[in-house]
Amino acid sequence: TDIRSGEVTRIDLSKRPFEVEIDGSTELTAQAVIIATGARAKYLGLDDEKKYAGMGVSACATCDGFFYRGRTVAVVGGGDTACEEAYYLSNLAQKVYLIVRKDYLRASKVMQKRVMDKDNITILFNTNTLGLFGSEFLEGAHLVEHVGTDKERKFDINIDGFFLAIGHNPNTEIFKGQVDLDAQGY
Repeated sequence: TDIRSGEVTRIDLSKRPFEVEIDGSTELTAQAVIIATGARAKYLGLDDEKKYAGMGVSACATCDGFFYRGRTVAVVGGGDTACEEAYYLSNLAQKVYLIVRKDYLRASKVMQKRVMDKDNITILFNTNTLGLFGSEFLEGAHLVEHVGTDKERKFDINIDGFFLAIGHNPNTEIFKGQVDLDAQGY
């Protein structure tokens, strides 16, 4: 095996052998290409997510959850992944907020029950995150409940960790127009 390190910056799958460019210069040819580019977590798009990356913001509870043992955290999302992450964190953290923008969970009934039955998980339905705050490390989140209604209310929660569980984007942009991709890019 000839192992090369770098980022694939161009690939031509229109003819054989396939042509692969690494870091804008090194070109390789191959009769077969295995696409194993993975996916990256979706973020809300808040500037604060970048500011506190690695200092309170994470997209992987199983990777970073142990840093928050006995502390207070929040998970954003309402599907199975968000509920699984909230449940996992509830066994480490003192308190877990599950921030759900809708008035219901999209998770399976089993996961919904598991989360709702856990004493240290508080579900914040109809709630969006406006921003995060803290001096050096994350200290809390600015939230808004019931957006656009006469019940709209802005409030803050104090948290040490903020976990995103709102899905993933596949790393397939470089293959667009060369292989069939679905609407999400898989």
